[in-house]
Amino acid sequence: MKKIVVFASGSGTNAENIIKYFEKTKTGNVVAVFTNNRNAGVLERAKTYEIQTNVFSKEQLFEGEVLHKVNEIQPDLIVLAGFLLKFPANIIAAYPDKIINIHPALLPKYGGTGMYGMHIHKAIVANKENETGITIHFVNENYDEGNIIFQQNVVLAGDETPEEVAHKIHDLEQKYFPTVIEEILNLKS
Repeated sequence: MKKIVVFASGSGTNAENIIKYFEKTKTGNVVAVFTNNRNAGVLERAKTYEIQTNVFSKEQLFEGEVLHKVNEIQPDLIVLAGFLLKFPANIIAAYPDKIINIHPALLPKYGGTGMYGMHIHKAIVANKENETGITIHFVNENYDEGNIIFQQNVVLAGDETPEEVAHKIHDLEQKYFPTVIEEILNLKS
């Protein structure tokens, strides 16, 4: 079984979806959840499934302590599922092409510093975009610039609120993120 480590900063709906998906497969499983937010909902979700959790500070992330903990696990894939801090170069260097992220827009549009969550959905509505979607990509040293693995779009009618756009994106994330992770793990066999 391949080992998946998930990094998340928020409620953890994507993390839980991934955990549940891999409980039903023989490909891999989520062995740990890391978060920089001691109040993150993802911690309770992980506990429900008896998944190891690690809460860390920004300093611990960038000074190597988190890398040490990840190295103890030796994951086959690191998945960023709503993780809001820039991922550190030391972990990226240690796990080349083994770290992926999901972005709630069709990159390269609406990527970069400050472009996450509702900020993206508000910008999409303000710019009257006729479509949006999700991008799953490898993580490199720049926000949202790693090689794209997968994109899926959704058409917008033009009268959606940012909250309605967020709901459409969440549906895409729930549907596609686990299956793309599984495909990546199968390629790494």
